[in-house]
Amino acid sequence: MPQTFHTSKVLNVIGAGLAGTEAAWQASNLGIEVNLYEMRPKKSTAAHQTSNLAELVCSNSFRSNSIKNAVGLLKEEMRKLDSLIINCAEESKIPAGTALAVDREKFSKKVTKEIENNPKITLIREEIKSLEPFKDKITIIATGPLTSDSLSEEIKKLTNEKYLYFYDAISPIVHGDSIDMSTAFFGSRYGKNSSNEEGDYINIGLSKVEYTNFIEELTKGEKIPLRDFEKAIFFEGCLPIEVMASRGVDTLAYGAMKPIGIENPKTKERFYAVIQLRKENLTGEFYSLVGFQTRLRYPEQKRIFSMLPALSKVKFLRFGSLHRNTYIHSPRLLNLSLQLKKKSNLFFAGQLTGVEGYIESCAIGLLAGLYAASNLKNEDPLIPPPTTAIGALNQYVAASQSEDFQPMNVNFGIFPSLESHIRKKEDRRNAMITRANNDLEKWREEISLCKI
Repeated sequence: MPQTFHTSKVLNVIGAGLAGTEAAWQASNLGIEVNLYEMRPKKSTAAHQTSNLAELVCSNSFRSNSIKNAVGLLKEEMRKLDSLIINCAEESKIPAGTALAVDREKFSKKVTKEIENNPKITLIREEIKSLEPFKDKITIIATGPLTSDSLSEEIKKLTNEKYLYFYDAISPIVHGDSIDMSTAFFGSRYGKNSSNEEGDYINIGLSKVEYTNFIEELTKGEKIPLRDFEKAIFFEGCLPIEVMASRGVDTLAYGAMKPIGIENPKTKERFYAVIQLRKENLTGEFYSLVGFQTRLRYPEQKRIFSMLPALSKVKFLRFGSLHRNTYIHSPRLLNLSLQLKKKSNLFFAGQLTGVEGYIESCAIGLLAGLYAASNLKNEDPLIPPPTTAIGALNQYVAASQSEDFQPMNVNFGIFPSLESHIRKKEDRRNAMITRANNDLEKWREEISLCKI
């Protein structure tokens, strides 16, 4: 029986990943006492390596920082809303061009420390196997795509629906000192470095022959099989490289290995394709292969990547791997305040709701924390305008009209159209950004989150 604290003003949050910690933080900022449950280290998953909260199991990148990009705009909105995750990411960032990338260990330790030091939050290291103890308590379920089997069954019973799912893959991480820099070079696309004059990425340039041979081996490489009874459903925004390679010989040359904007600074040589490696920590001790999520068997990863001269003696810290992500049909099950329609004391947050990406998961966690806090205060939830990035994402999760509900990254395609037609795409985008900024400020005033 999990430990609970019997007070009407306590919020329970199950899962201390990105969404759960963000939800707990936001509610605590509004004066709510929070019990935050995390099963690690008592029980871990195949993808987690530590007991830290908000551990990043895939990439260490939070993607673009530019507000010209929808995810950059979403991050900016979350900064204005005092996001725990964004603040910790900024404090543990490492050079990555125009992207926000973090030292993953420093980041998760920082989040853990902030939660542990928050007097309003009680962190309880315990696996929740049943929702019965929470049946009459305001509770946020933020257990993520790797929800334990026992709790998955509980949620399945609660919703009377089968889970939706997709397969997600992780990129390999290698030791920086095992990369042969005589055939690789530092640089950032278009020379857009965040701090390092040399460039923020290690680049491995390939000729057409080298690229073609590499693609051939990727498609032939032995892969980890899926379960017999399941289809190979992948998220289009994060496909395994071997899946992309199988779609056509030049698919990766226009995707993860596109050479545009990259040249060897010493020789000025340009390439048919380029593999980029991004720092995993500030010292450059470890690097991840950007966009190289894979389900190749470990020996095959070693064999195929070692074909490249720069990686001929590479040492792997972590091989790429595959895991199954589950999510619910949120538009059918949740209302706009992320409450279960048939059991309004339960809120859902994070990737479990059908968003894809670290920032998107945090954003839904942020909203769930605000909504649950409003509930505990007997106040109506204030839904963000759909014209904002966070509001558009909220609308997609809870009010999408598609029967074929799929995980979604934030993008301008889910924003409402402008009232007046603007011909040029850039002008149209700028108008949407201006509208989002203005509407977010009005909403911030409504929820009294402005900092004076």
